[in-house]
Amino acid sequence: MKAVLCSRNPHKARELERLLPGWTIESLERDDYPPETGATYYENAALKAAFGREHEQGWVLAEDSGIEVAALGGRPGVLSARYAPEGAPAVAKLLGELEGVAERGARYVSELVLLSPEGRELRGTGKLEGRIAYEPAGTEGFGYDPIFVPDGEERTVAELGDRWKAENSHRARAARALVRALPPR
Repeated sequence: MKAVLCSRNPHKARELERLLPGWTIESLERDDYPPETGATYYENAALKAAFGREHEQGWVLAEDSGIEVAALGGRPGVLSARYAPEGAPAVAKLLGELEGVAERGARYVSELVLLSPEGRELRGTGKLEGRIAYEPAGTEGFGYDPIFVPDGEERTVAELGDRWKAENSHRARAARALVRALPPR
């Protein structure tokens, strides 16, 4: 099975291909993606999927995800990708906002939307609870992984690595939920 992923993030395409056994995931290479104006992860993923449907007739996959920090009222949330530039600046900004804050509870959220060639919508949602570390650690993963410590762990997702992430991440959980929603082949 092949799906076109409506995302500019090459990390997501590779990760989702590993998480969806039997699927080949190709990125939709476009410069004119619509702005993510949804109030929820689902709304943003659905916007991207609808955009993808305008350009592709087969299976279309879209994902939106983010990190929600309790002490920041759930921010950055759906604005996680636009909170600051990818990588260290976003991490530094988040750590700066949490400086002196003891309560560092957070969660990752991922919402997947898959449109069948006939237009049927399938969804998968995944969450990963944890906390924000005081400083970045680890080299695997991307985004906020160097500062996110999952519940029950002492190391960040970036330290736990891609193998751990493939089994336990918010995106892995969303992918498993999506696979359960798929009709039998």
